[in-house]
Order: sequence, then C-alpha cells, then structure tokens
Amino acid sequence: MSEERSLNFLEEIVEEDLRTGKYAGRVLTRFPPEPNGYLHIGHAKSICLNFGLALKYGGKTNLRFDDTNPVKEDIEYVDSIKEDVKWLGFEWANELYASDYFDTLYEFAVVLIKKGLAYVDDSSAEEIAAQKGTPTEAGTPNQFRARSVEENLALFADMKAGKYPDGAKVLRAKVDLASHNMHLRDPLMYRIKHANHHRTGDTWCIYPMYDFAHGQSDAIEEITHSICTLEFIPHRDLYNWFIEQLEIFPSKQYEFARLNLNYTVMSKRKLLQLVTEGHVEDWDDPRMPTISGLRRRGYTPASIRDFCDRIGVAKRENMIDVSLLEFCIREDLNKTAWRRMAVLDPIKMVITNYPEDETETMFGENNPEAEGGEGGREIPFSRELWIEREDFMEEPPKKFFRLGVGLSVRLKSAYIVTCNSFVKDAEGNVTEIHCTYLPESKSGHDTSELKVKGTIHWVSVAHAKTAEVRLYDRLFQVEDPSNEDNDFKEYLNPHSLQILPNAYIENDLATAIPGKGYQFIRKGYFTLDKHSTADKLVFNRTVTLKDSWKAPQPPKGGA
Repeated sequence: MSEERSLNFLEEIVEEDLRTGKYAGRVLTRFPPEPNGYLHIGHAKSICLNFGLALKYGGKTNLRFDDTNPVKEDIEYVDSIKEDVKWLGFEWANELYASDYFDTLYEFAVVLIKKGLAYVDDSSAEEIAAQKGTPTEAGTPNQFRARSVEENLALFADMKAGKYPDGAKVLRAKVDLASHNMHLRDPLMYRIKHANHHRTGDTWCIYPMYDFAHGQSDAIEEITHSICTLEFIPHRDLYNWFIEQLEIFPSKQYEFARLNLNYTVMSKRKLLQLVTEGHVEDWDDPRMPTISGLRRRGYTPASIRDFCDRIGVAKRENMIDVSLLEFCIREDLNKTAWRRMAVLDPIKMVITNYPEDETETMFGENNPEAEGGEGGREIPFSRELWIEREDFMEEPPKKFFRLGVGLSVRLKSAYIVTCNSFVKDAEGNVTEIHCTYLPESKSGHDTSELKVKGTIHWVSVAHAKTAEVRLYDRLFQVEDPSNEDNDFKEYLNPHSLQILPNAYIENDLATAIPGKGYQFIRKGYFTLDKHSTADKLVFNRTVTLKDSWKAPQPPKGGA
C-alpha cells in the first residue's frame, strides 16, 4: 500500500541493530520451509516478511530447505516451493539445504558430547516422555545420562555407521531436567531413520531434529534475524543454548503471529488429507489456500503482497477475514483485468427488425479503469444474441430494470432494445425472447434521446465460443473448521464448486492469455484454467464483483 505507516516491531529491531552497528550493518534473513507439502497463504506472509524486510534495509534472504525428515520430503515439494517464491516476485541470495550441513551438524554434536553436554539414550519414546516430567514436576534422569564421554562418542559413531535399527537409540542434549521450559529437559538431537533422502540418498541413517538443525543452520549462514511464528517462542531458549555452548555465530530468533484465515484450514497435514481423500482435485485446486491454488484461481502476486502488507506484523494471534484477501484481488483486477462478455446461463434473444444476414462490429474497451482503456477489441453483433436468463422475467416487478414484455434495456456497447414477446417450450420454460431495436441508439452515436435504466451484456450467437466455467466459492461453511468439535471435513461446503459446462463467451476469449485476469462483465473476475485447451476452454472464477458471501446452514452435531 502506498500510505505511510508506522514501523512494525521487527523493523524497529532491525533499525536499532543497524544504528548500533550490530552484525556490521548486515541484514540477512532466511525463509526455511520443510519440503513436505505445498506452500499456503500463511507461508506467503512469512515470505513477504523475510524477503521484504531484507529488501527494505538493503539486505538479502536465503532460501533454505529444512530437509531433515526424509520420510515426508520430496523433490516435487522443493520445486513447487521455488516456483511459488519466484511467482510472488522474490529472488533468494542462496539456495541452501539443511542437508548441506549434515557433516557440520554431526561435528557440532560431537563437540557437545566431548563437553559432557550430550549423551546417547537407549530409552523408548514413551520412556523418554515419562522421564521428562510435567510442567509442574521436574524430570528424572535415567542411567544412560551418566554414560562417559568415551562411551557416548563410540555409540554415536555406531549410530552413524548404521549398527542400530530405527528407534533403538537417540542422541539427547544434557541441559536441565528441572527447567520450567519443557524444551530444555534433555531434548532429542538425533534419531535413527534408515530412509532414502532426496539429496543425500543412503549416506546418512541418523538425522538431526529440527531444534538442533535450525539454529545451527542459521549460525552457519550467519543469519542476522531469524524470524519464526509464535509457536516457536518456547524453542528460543534451546536455540540460544545450542549456539552459546557451541560458541558459533550468534543468530537471534524473533517471533511474529502467523496468519490465521477464516473459512479454511492452514495445517499441511489437513491439506494433505483433503488431497489424498479426494475432497479436492490436488494441491493446486483453486479452492485450496495454497499459493499454487490461489495462482490457478487467478490471484495475482501483487494482490497477495498487498494482503500481507495490510494485515501487518503482530505479536498476538488473530483471525483474518478472507474477505480482506478477496478485497485485495478485486482492487488489483479492477485495474488490470480486461473486460469481456460471457453468458453463463443462456437464453436466446432474437432482434426481429435487425437484418438476418447482417453482422455489425461494435467496439469495447479492454479496461475503462486504466488510462486510455488499454485499447479495445471488436465485438461482432448480429440478429440473434445470447443473454443471461436472469435478465428476463415473464412478470417483472415494478423496479425490474431489465427485460420483460414492454421493457427496454441497453445492450452493452450496442443498441437499445425493447422486448415484445417470448416463446416457451412444452414444459413451460422460456426458450426465446423477441425484441426490436432502435437503429439510432447505437452506443457512442446515440441520437434516440431515449433513456433506459438497465444495461445488460450479450454474446452474438453466430460468433460465440463455448466454454466450461467453474464457479469457486469458500471451501468450508464455518469460519473456523479446525476449532469445531467434529471432524473438520464435516464442514466442507458442498457448494464450493459449481460447473457450468455450456457458457457462451466472446470469440476474443478463444485466445485468452494464461495467467491473465478477465472481468466477465456483471459476473465476476475469471482466468483461464491450466487444463484449458483449444477444443475445450475452461475458465475459473477468481472472485465475484462484490462480496456477497452468505454461509450455508452448517450441519448440526455429528455426521
């Protein structure tokens, strides 16, 4: 946004660090996703924050993949993450991986063992959890905590050499079993996983835990400002403890409130469940809050950056209304989307006094909101037109300013027409309306002096192209599906996708540009779907022209 705003707390920290010469005036942030799923709108906030903060203060940002869990990670996710970051408009200084540091992290662990600050534990996961105590009761040490440095070094080397099965042993830090912070009660540093890694293959069978890999990776890269979400506040003491004990670069962790968006879920686990159980087409289904889903739906990078800027950076969790995100894309597309006509629920209009074999060329601006309209296009006009069924009523009420017998409207960019009669089929459905037009009422050259209150859109029958139009709506019908007592999937909106297989569009849309937004006049903003072909055009609705959301009645109780 262009208006001035006060500094957020992270900007204040950076400016103070620059003022005092901390880190020699450098600013280096990082975006550290785990490649175990597709990024969502919450990650977009973190991307904009990390890259934006560095850009504002002349710094740089590393893209570092936290690839320490080979069971859940895949190169597909690595590629999708890179595509999303670039699409949002950011370039990273270095592409790095936690796996780049596996050798160094192993040596760091050896240093801690030699200092008597780490030990190999043979306990099961359940035993370790019980030995940690509770928030009000201190933990209890086991016999393995007293192992000698020499024994721990030998056992840890054997773990690395693959001599033990998964779960047989772990390496733990020896911190403080009585700490009020449960994360300091001898946390796990390494676990055994005989699994193929997407980069290191079978070289390693022990993998560092997040808490051990993350802060040390920051220090290795000399990150100046390590920005995390609020759930990592309890991890900060351990982050600092590892860095202090290893005497490495003093990276600092700062926390901000993550993005919570209503009418959706932001958990990768739940999003994966929606995909694997077939509730959505894939990770990039336009109903998903993933960046790839938003891109396919027609959201623009500028609209998402604007959204992230508007919600700001806070230290307290709050729920953001999805209508703000929709407002941002409307604001952007209103300035950039080309206007086109599309009839989604067609009924035929015959202009009885227009020559049967004549075709006339009308002119329409591409975008009247842009300076000069961004040019325009020719629109063929003929005797038979498609109009929206909702634009005609057999018995219109007094303030109905569209078509009914005896009523007149202007056809967008064309003529004024008056409805004279209509035709019904055997079931009583109106199939055709008959109108007459005023030749002297042509748009831009109107000498009729007739004033009408309504303007409707249309498409020439002879020149129309057929398209499938997909009307997307909110995926869930309650504001916080993750906070309900029942399974979150029970609150899926059954009307989140409506497919209109036989819409009629302007012939110009046959050459629609992938990735570009189009305003279907009076109907909303749309974009060409990735599955669209020359033989089957498919358009996705990005957003309606205005916020008209009304939540369906949610189910009561269980299924």
